[in-house]
Amino acid sequence: MITVSNRIYVHPEYHAAFEARFHARPRQVDDRPGFLCSYILKPTVQDEPFIVLTLWESREAFEAWRTAPGFKEGHKGGNTLPPEAFPRPNELEIHDVIGGSGID
Repeated sequence: MITVSNRIYVHPEYHAAFEARFHARPRQVDDRPGFLCSYILKPTVQDEPFIVLTLWESREAFEAWRTAPGFKEGHKGGNTLPPEAFPRPNELEIHDVIGGSGID
C-alpha cells in the first residue's frame, strides 16, 4: 500500500473557495482500481498547506490513474481560483506504508 500526499499552498483568503472546489469535485478517482480512500486535510497553522491524501493498493494502481483519461477530467473542471491564490507550487510525496493501526 502507498500514500500519495499532494501539498497545496493556498493563500488564507482563498481557503473557503478552495474547500468548496473539493466539495464539488467530480470524484473521478473514487471507482479506480486500487484506490482505497482519500482525505482533504485543512491546515490549522497559517502558511501551512492543504494536503490531499490518497491511499492506494500499489504504486502501479496510482500510476495507472495518473495516465487515465479520468485524471485530466477530474482535475480540469472547477478551478475558478486565480493563479495568485497559490503562492507556491504543489508538492507531491509518495510513501510506502510499512505499518500503522489497523494495517497488517
